[in-house]
Amino acid sequence: MKRCTIFTFYHCLQPNTHHSNVGIFPHCLRFFFFRGYLSQRSFALGSTNTRPFPDYSPKRPTIRDSEIVHQISTAIKLRCSEPLRHTLKPFESKFRPDHLIWVLMDIRSDYRLVLDFFDWACLRREPILEARCIVVQISVAAKDLKTAHGLIHDFWEKPNLDASIVFTHFVERLIYTYKDWGSDPHVFDIFFQVLVEARKLNEARKLFEKLLNYGLVISVDSCNLYLSRLSNTCDGLRMVVKSFTEFPELGICWNTASYNIMIHCLCRFGKIKEAHLLLLQMELRGCSPDVVSFSTIINGYCYLGELQRVLKLIEEMQIKGLKPNPYTYNSIVRLLCKTGKVVEAETILREMMNQGIVPDNVIYTTLIDGFCKMGNVAAAYRLFDEMRGLNIIPDLLTYTAIICGFCLTGKMVEAEKLFHEMLGRGLEPDEIVYTALIDGYCKAGEMKKAFSLHNNMVQMRLTPNVVTYTALADGLCKSGEIETANELLHEMCRKGLQLNIYTYNSIVNGLCKAGNILQAVKLMEDMEVAGFHPDTFTYTTIMDAYCKSGEMVKAHELLRDMLDKGLQPSVVTFNVLMNGFCMSGMIEDGEKLLKWMLEKGLKPNAATYNPLIKQHCLRNDMRTTAKIYKGMCAQGITPDGNTYNILLQGHCKARNMKEAWFLHKEMVQKGFNLTTSSYNALIKGFLKRKKYSEARELFEEMRRGGLVADREIYYFFVDINFEEGNTEITLELCDAAIECYLVGKATDENK
Repeated sequence: MKRCTIFTFYHCLQPNTHHSNVGIFPHCLRFFFFRGYLSQRSFALGSTNTRPFPDYSPKRPTIRDSEIVHQISTAIKLRCSEPLRHTLKPFESKFRPDHLIWVLMDIRSDYRLVLDFFDWACLRREPILEARCIVVQISVAAKDLKTAHGLIHDFWEKPNLDASIVFTHFVERLIYTYKDWGSDPHVFDIFFQVLVEARKLNEARKLFEKLLNYGLVISVDSCNLYLSRLSNTCDGLRMVVKSFTEFPELGICWNTASYNIMIHCLCRFGKIKEAHLLLLQMELRGCSPDVVSFSTIINGYCYLGELQRVLKLIEEMQIKGLKPNPYTYNSIVRLLCKTGKVVEAETILREMMNQGIVPDNVIYTTLIDGFCKMGNVAAAYRLFDEMRGLNIIPDLLTYTAIICGFCLTGKMVEAEKLFHEMLGRGLEPDEIVYTALIDGYCKAGEMKKAFSLHNNMVQMRLTPNVVTYTALADGLCKSGEIETANELLHEMCRKGLQLNIYTYNSIVNGLCKAGNILQAVKLMEDMEVAGFHPDTFTYTTIMDAYCKSGEMVKAHELLRDMLDKGLQPSVVTFNVLMNGFCMSGMIEDGEKLLKWMLEKGLKPNAATYNPLIKQHCLRNDMRTTAKIYKGMCAQGITPDGNTYNILLQGHCKARNMKEAWFLHKEMVQKGFNLTTSSYNALIKGFLKRKKYSEARELFEEMRRGGLVADREIYYFFVDINFEEGNTEITLELCDAAIECYLVGKATDENK
């Protein structure tokens, strides 16, 4: 008798001869990938040592029992629409557990009647295990696998079962009743599944091995479930590798889903290269990788930040005619956002939508968070609006990302509006949201609102942490309330929160912003006494204060002190110096600093180049400006919104309106906002060139964005609309001009 799998007969896999890259595997994984396929071929010839299933020989009823069984069987067969409990009421006092099996033997051909009668018997008392196994066999024979699963599951859900003893009895009864009551091997498959679902993995493996004695092999689908649950155990990887290696030798022919489980397990344990090699070997073993196979590997490489490998795998998918799924796209978008390539990540979103794949909350939240972290909150809010337009509901993480973004860029009105919208939707803000808002209000100097939120946070039973108190202390220092900040820090210590380097740095920053550089330097000295060594951020903050006050000599002294103590300056440190040189008119020193950074392999960013570009623009030297800008792009540095605004204003000043207009379009396309100064420069430039339609378009765009144009621009458009007879618009502009310039409510945001 040959072994057969449940659902499909076992067939031999082709031997694997692919042995490249063996060296990258640990010993157990090499064993798993390359072992034993020749032994499968010999196994496929079959085995003659299988055991037959036993005959069913139940206990014989007495004459009295036979009469009762006959009466019950006849009564329930002849009943019409009468409920079974009414029909069997006369027999309740006489009914014994043994009668259940004998009645089942009489009515086994009527499946619905079997279930009804079994349910009735269960209401009287718990049936014996043999009876339950008989009904399970009948259900499987009737192709009612769901009921069979439920009957086994209900038994194994009972509390206080001694799994090892009960398992032995259950297997014995299921095997004993198999031959005469069903002979359908699916019954063992269902039992195996229930054991796995109940996390009785040792018992499931014992069942698998016991069935081999009878020539039966559990189905590959059930074994996949076993692999999946096994991977979540404490010794998951080793056990999965072991089973994945051994099961083919016992008759299992793994399919694509099996390999996917194995690939997922390897990736989860950080074995991405091993998972990739298994992907390459799948086809050699008779399995075609699917989109799940590729997506899992892609996700693994995305976590490692290996973009080139990801792009190569996507190319392989396309060659095989496989389309990336939402999971694939989410992984790629997350990687691009993580590496700062947020614009490229949005391009992936558009490609995904063009493929007809509907993005989910996760991909939008990732992009929103990415744009917020790079300071482009306008682009983030555009995506936030877009997702709501598509009926994709923002969750707590989405609101947290966009609120933090607005807070970081000082747009507290928008942040507060979203905070209340979030509350209105029943979402409960956490410590992160409250702390972001508190930090934002502190930076905006609105300390009353910050402390009000702190009080709300406490009332919500959320615990302010070191970051929360640091933000409050920072705000108080910037407001000149040094004593109050000290009191707050003492309160923080009383609550058991430890001051850390970030708290000290925040206070140093607050003191510098308030112009108290001497106190900041003293606090830096006190830090060392308290056992906290000033770090790069501490030095950079005080250097920035010196640079802004024009004290470049003192800034240099701090840099030397910093280097003497073995601290490595960051790109921000050099940016501070660059800004100081440029503000002091020392452009040549700034250019020398940039050259030195590049020679030392220190990669500058857009903020390094912006002061130099701005100074050359102010000097109307657009040729040098273009040279610096091209050098920046050649270094692979992406211009930020500030870069574009500086260049745009520079070209307007130099009357290069064509170039300025091109930059405006490029900024809008990339999601950057023009500042008030940039709009004013563009509009004035077009008015001087008598390009009134372009100037009008920009003026309306500026007003829609809530920005206020210069007075002369307002007056020009008041006059031109009056001359054109546009009375309503003229009056509207007059009102706006009066409100802005006569009432004194003009604001010049982002200037």
